[in-house]
Amino acid sequence: MNDAHDDGLIRKAIGVLGALIMAVLGSAGLGFLLSPLVQKRDEGWVDVGPADAFKPGTPVQIQFVERTRDSWSVTEKRSSAWVLALDNGQITVFDPRCPHLGCPFRWNILDKRFQCPCHTAAFAADGAVISGPSPRALDRFESKIEDNRLLILPRPTQGHS
Repeated sequence: MNDAHDDGLIRKAIGVLGALIMAVLGSAGLGFLLSPLVQKRDEGWVDVGPADAFKPGTPVQIQFVERTRDSWSVTEKRSSAWVLALDNGQITVFDPRCPHLGCPFRWNILDKRFQCPCHTAAFAADGAVISGPSPRALDRFESKIEDNRLLILPRPTQGHS
């Protein structure tokens, strides 16, 4: 009779221990599967430096690393943009590709305009088309300043003609 009582006690202990192990493993597995849904979504904003580092009037090309998260994997891509600070404290950030065919343009210091070497398109400092085959002004990246840091969202919005 004593053996039967011990046998029942051992079975109950094994059952309780098994249930505890299943609860721990189950919650960990469920947390792993649901974590992409629960995590705060990365908005895609990229910190490109102190906002006051950009002097008004002259566009500056910047380099940055764009990180994209897809569930648990993170992909990094080097990219660039043109930043133009204005006298009133506003900052405009341009996509570095010409709206015509996507060629990279550059700032011509002497002529004070952006020039695309592929098809001779030219753009004013504000991105407006001066000449060439471009169908619209330079595309822009959304930007904002937080705690004196310039943040950009490297998804182009179409420039206006």
